[in-house]
Amino acid sequence: MRISFLVHNAYAVGGTARTTANLANALAMAGHEVEVVSVFRHRDEPHFGLAGARLRHLVDLRRDGRYEGDHPGMSRRSAVFPVAEHRYEQYSALTDERIGGYLAGLDADVVVGTRAGLNVHIARQAPARLVRVAQEHLTLQSYSNRLRFTLRRHFTRLDAVTTTTRADAAAYRRLMRLPGVHVSAIPNCVPATPVPPSPVTAPVVVAAGRLAAVKRYDDLIRAFALVRARRPEWTLRLYGGGERKAALDDLIGELGLREHVQLMGVTTPLEPHLAEGSLLVVSSSMESFGMTIVEGMRVGLPVVATDCPHGPREIIDHGVDGLLVPPRDPAALAAAMLDLIGDGDRRQAMGRAALAKAARFDPAAVADRHAALFQRLLAARHGRRRPRKAALRAAGQLAGAALTTLDLAKAGWRRLRS
Repeated sequence: MRISFLVHNAYAVGGTARTTANLANALAMAGHEVEVVSVFRHRDEPHFGLAGARLRHLVDLRRDGRYEGDHPGMSRRSAVFPVAEHRYEQYSALTDERIGGYLAGLDADVVVGTRAGLNVHIARQAPARLVRVAQEHLTLQSYSNRLRFTLRRHFTRLDAVTTTTRADAAAYRRLMRLPGVHVSAIPNCVPATPVPPSPVTAPVVVAAGRLAAVKRYDDLIRAFALVRARRPEWTLRLYGGGERKAALDDLIGELGLREHVQLMGVTTPLEPHLAEGSLLVVSSSMESFGMTIVEGMRVGLPVVATDCPHGPREIIDHGVDGLLVPPRDPAALAAAMLDLIGDGDRRQAMGRAALAKAARFDPAAVADRHAALFQRLLAARHGRRRPRKAALRAAGQLAGAALTTLDLAKAGWRRLRS
């Protein structure tokens, strides 16, 4: 099977670039012909390598002789990429032309878009001979009403929409009403790591992600102040960067936690640092999936997470490999952390369960689910074509028989007149 992924920027450091590379590599390893097409390229090599899958770009933004940021087409607004999409300002008449040309000439069986605006491009510009799949990496709930209206208008031309959670798939079915479009949930894949599992004995809690408001790290820091009051030997390490760093640093100082909470910055690879902890905490008010949860489970950490939309509940089995608590409730978050901090045996049992259950997110397993979906869509496409051809043949045969009957009738009439 020939599969092409369309990505905003496959050379960037981001969740979509990472998960697309993981999936493309796994599909290539399974024997499929796979390419990743990046709309933009700003560096020589991708941050997340591709093994077996081809990589090409459409617009070059490297600051050398190949730079196309000053191309005349870049100054004219896109007529295809939706205005309500977060990345709209980066798209232009040049990207319309380049994406349209790529799709028109694409020699593949399946094309997969990886963000809302690119999925609109596929719906509007990809020829009907391709199986067209919109892969959702955010959530329908996170989009404005204006963007949802645009997606509903154009997604009817797609063959399928895939989401990372069952909850988001249900939202698409309930709110978008896309007749004839297959909607299914397939989680992101997270490779196994060579890092040995954590013994979960160090007095360290870890958290990781963008330092953004939706992650509610202020709730986590306030919760850890309650933990520190009862277990002063424990510390919190928070990995990541973002716009909330200064505010969070101020909160740490305000609560007197300088010796207990550390902002560790962006660290790659992350898994060795997660394995230094004994417990992973996720405090978000919303998650589109929960990659960090799976990364923690991959190194044998039990997870305390808010039961927020959409991902944690579908990853964590409450009481088996982690604990779920209400969002925006620092006291509940602290109580769950203290529960596992105070019970080493339970913490280790949950860590072992987390490590075992995380195997369901292995790239090979997730790639198999995607490949099975693509094959079903291809088979349905061919199944629709065959009856149409058969109907045309039958219609031709009936028309031929009618003409034969008419000719015989004319011949009989001529004999009668003579």
